[in-house]
Amino acid sequence: MSSRSVAGAVALITGAASGMGKATAEVFAAEGAHVAVTDLSAETSEPVVAAIRAAGGSAEAWPLDVSDPSAIEAVVAAVAQRFGRLDIVVNNAGISAFCPIDHPEYDTVWTRALGVLLTSHQRIIRAALPHLRKSDHPRIVNIASTEALGATSRDSPYSAAKAGVTGLTRALAVELGPEGITVNCICPGPILTGMTANVPDDDKQTYARRRTALRRYGRPEEVAHMTLSLCLPAASYITGVTIPVDGGLMARNA
Repeated sequence: MSSRSVAGAVALITGAASGMGKATAEVFAAEGAHVAVTDLSAETSEPVVAAIRAAGGSAEAWPLDVSDPSAIEAVVAAVAQRFGRLDIVVNNAGISAFCPIDHPEYDTVWTRALGVLLTSHQRIIRAALPHLRKSDHPRIVNIASTEALGATSRDSPYSAAKAGVTGLTRALAVELGPEGITVNCICPGPILTGMTANVPDDDKQTYARRRTALRRYGRPEEVAHMTLSLCLPAASYITGVTIPVDGGLMARNA
């Protein structure tokens, strides 16, 4: 029977200093994985590592700007060297990219959105592939958004980039499937993260009641547990899927 444990596996998580990335790092570490906590600076990642270690887990921090190709190559190599392997990649790092189509800065926002939210994913996967190919249960999980499945006005750079993530996921699942490497995608809905922190609580409650089946925003750890599920050795026959973790947002018509 296939294992339902990631104990001993090495997981690289981007954007892991806060929000869903932080929750994912904590959940994986609590399950016995060695976690590479990456974010823009070591200063933001170190508190996550310290908390994981204080709880008895294993983690190391690396600064990583996912828009920098050379930094990606260096960090992936350093993680594999430090832990002796790399089994799991979680592409979670993200930015907001809200911009009307006729805004004078639209091209700048568009380029930045695709660079951080989409291009970085394929670069990290390419850098990780030589190590994943040596793993007994290689897993890739890309974090997209329900904005990839439905759109919000004036958010086209973000929506287009996230839709690209779902397409990349399907294509790489087909390409890498013969090697036993699974590639899946999670589309979080409204989640309580730094990206939604500036939305007034009343507006959050109104939106959740009107749009989600569960009538509430999700918690970062609720996304993290789905990520963990897709990375279990037992999840060996799940690949190429896009899973909304959205409280029923996409299911609800009225």
